[in-house]
Amino acid sequence: MRILIVEDEKKIAGFIKRGLKDEGHVVDMAHDGEEGHFLASTNDYDLIILDLMLPKMDGITICKKLREAKNPAPILMLTAKDGVKDKVLGLDSGADDYLTKPFAFEEFLARVRNLLKKKGSLAPTKFKVADLTLDLLTHKVTRADKEIGLTTKEYALLEYLMRNAGTVVTRTKISEHVWDIDFDTFTNTIDVYINYLRKKIDSGAKKKLIHTVRGRGYILKE
Repeated sequence: MRILIVEDEKKIAGFIKRGLKDEGHVVDMAHDGEEGHFLASTNDYDLIILDLMLPKMDGITICKKLREAKNPAPILMLTAKDGVKDKVLGLDSGADDYLTKPFAFEEFLARVRNLLKKKGSLAPTKFKVADLTLDLLTHKVTRADKEIGLTTKEYALLEYLMRNAGTVVTRTKISEHVWDIDFDTFTNTIDVYINYLRKKIDSGAKKKLIHTVRGRGYILKE
């Protein structure tokens, strides 16, 4: 999942980012409200983690603006303010959940999982193309009933390809959904990881599933 952290305390933001990346998520960061609102408005995020007190634009204002613009991303608001009125204000502005600092990271991750689960409650939990299967709940990937071991980034790339099976995905789209905002689109990193996947998914198989569409990108299909 792609997650945005809007937090002006860089140590806290860095700590949260590391923890979320360890869970396999792609994470972008903003350290002031204006940058956070810009990123949230111009990118497709599965979750926004939003501090209440921010320079340039506060979290309540950002939340209201996003909801007024019909931005559907779940919002988890973080703040040192633990008063009932503050919580009500945050939730009334459009936040989906509210967590006060300091917090236990296990609780934070549980709230993140809950919000992501709600967002994807109507979405499939398993993808299948030919004899290739990817289980979102167990992160297990098999082909012809043989389990395939993937790195975190290889799994994220395969998940994106399978979510868009039968559709050509460009390198730009892949970079937006599988790598973070700092990714250098001029490198051949995406091609390298596609080759990693081909060796693990298609090597030795009669039917190749990952195809290059010259000048456009890649497609996963039977």
